[in-house]
Amino acid sequence: MSVIAVVNLILIIILVGLLANMLYVYVSLKRKATQLEEAEFRVQSKNQQLIDTRERDSFNAGHIMGARNFPYSMLKEVGQSLRKDRPIYLYAQTKGMEARSVNVLYKQGFRNIYVLKGGFDQWTGRVKKTQ
Repeated sequence: MSVIAVVNLILIIILVGLLANMLYVYVSLKRKATQLEEAEFRVQSKNQQLIDTRERDSFNAGHIMGARNFPYSMLKEVGQSLRKDRPIYLYAQTKGMEARSVNVLYKQGFRNIYVLKGGFDQWTGRVKKTQ
C-alpha cells in the first residue's frame, strides 16, 4: 500500500468517525429531549428550571434572565439539586454540548428535558450580565 493510499484511508476513517458523531448527537437530542424554537422556549420556560450549561465566564458575560449556571463539567455533581418532577429547560453554546448535557441529565432520571434550538447564540430575548 502506498503512502497516499494510507493517508486516504486514515482521512476516510476520520470522516466516518465525524459523521457518526454528528448522527449520535442528532439522535440523542431527538430521543431524549425536545428542541424548541426561541418563542416557544421563552413562553414555556417561565418559572421553570432554566439551566445554562456553558462555562462560568460565558454565563457571566451574558445569560437568559432567570437561568442558573450548571456548567457541563459540573453537571453530574449538581444535577441532584434539580427537581425531577419539574421540566428542565436548558441551553448551551453548541449542539454537541447540548447533547452531552441531555445525556447526563437523562442518565440521572430526568425525562422532561427541553432544549433551546440553536443554543444561546440564537437567543434574541433579554440577557442579564453578571459583573
